[in-house]
Amino acid sequence: MTQQLIFNGIIAGSIYALVALGFTIIYRTVRFFHFAHGAVYVAGAYLAYAFFILLGISPLISFFLSIIFVALLGISIDRFVYYPLRKHKTSNLVFLIASFGVFIFLQNFLQLVFGAQILTLRTGPIKEGHLLFGAVITDIQILIIVVSLILFFLTWLFIQKSKLGKAIRAVSDDPIGARVVGINSEKVILTAFAIGSALAGVAGVLISLETNIEPTMGFNAILKGIIASIVGGIGNIPGALFGGLFLGLTENLGIWKIQAGWKDAIGFAILIIFLLLRPSGIMGVKTEKEKI
Repeated sequence: MTQQLIFNGIIAGSIYALVALGFTIIYRTVRFFHFAHGAVYVAGAYLAYAFFILLGISPLISFFLSIIFVALLGISIDRFVYYPLRKHKTSNLVFLIASFGVFIFLQNFLQLVFGAQILTLRTGPIKEGHLLFGAVITDIQILIIVVSLILFFLTWLFIQKSKLGKAIRAVSDDPIGARVVGINSEKVILTAFAIGSALAGVAGVLISLETNIEPTMGFNAILKGIIASIVGGIGNIPGALFGGLFLGLTENLGIWKIQAGWKDAIGFAILIIFLLLRPSGIMGVKTEKEKI
């Protein structure tokens, strides 16, 4: 029983961590809570459904097409919503309200196009899982864990070693200084939205292989992603992984002793406890030593 709950926690935590990673990259670049990230996550699942189920395109190509379109969606949100606000030096409160507006618009648009009914990407017979350390794990669950870890490593490598990744770090640490040395901050922001949105799209596609798809599933995903980001330290890639896994494990081990309906409450309890212990963490305020 314990082994199964641990595996379930790792699987859920992998999805939380991917959402948190994308959210973290965008947040550290633009410095506001991009709640529409949750709707982008849902869009990834629905796009995969459209390409694979409705259009009959092969699963792998459908996966990559959905990620590309989701990245373009993230860029479009920034260009048509956030960029005009940045030009007018709008306050973070307006950005927050705008992000909620985009979230609600995209959620309702997806519901209008695909309907409110529950959809699924799964086709064919259900295969028996593998017995591992006393727990049962399926091929899809193994895929979720492996893809998440690979993406975390590649993202970390990109941020730390590539020229564009260093530019993202520079804009995150000191936007004014980055512009002074000739870094195009708008190009960096577009890159951050593309990468962050693509990661959310991957998370949406992966979870749709494991569970059903519904228009409202993005709200819970972005809340868990934000909690994982804050717990791990916003702006810290290893921290996003740690925060996601910690949240997933805590939730799943917590329902061992209490009812499963309290699972979401456990996540919020973790956030409250963390903020009481470290109040400055909610806005991702970091010292000079804490970098992406």
